[in-house]
Amino acid sequence: MPMIQLTAPCGSLTPEGRESVQGALADVLLRWEGAPDTPFFRAQAWSYLNELPEGAQTTAEDDAPRFLVDVTVPQGALSERRKSGMVTEVTSVVLKAAGLSEADALRVWVLIHEQADGTWGAGGSVIRFADLVALAQDAKGPKTDA
Repeated sequence: MPMIQLTAPCGSLTPEGRESVQGALADVLLRWEGAPDTPFFRAQAWSYLNELPEGAQTTAEDDAPRFLVDVTVPQGALSERRKSGMVTEVTSVVLKAAGLSEADALRVWVLIHEQADGTWGAGGSVIRFADLVALAQDAKGPKTDA
């Protein structure tokens, strides 16, 4: 049950990028988390776009747009390799949506928040990582020893 939130200054994304970035980020998140590509898991990958009003973001140096991506996943869902790959791909997706190049990569910060087991609730119940793993295994079909 991952969640991804992009915070960006209003007007910093291209029209095409604004239209597609949320779906693209949700796809990246599911792929790196290793979730099955099923309607159930796709419906659980929430993606938010938070656009800041003009003048709400700056640095001590300039007003060039900066982008913050907050990723929330169950603790244990991402290995170090998966975290690294996800950060790289999320950065590329945001740069593309903003019409920027890889030279602007430091404008994109990705923060990964791992939610401790037993502290994520949905549908009125606590959802545990083991429950999600079991659901994913069921969605992928029976295991074989081949």
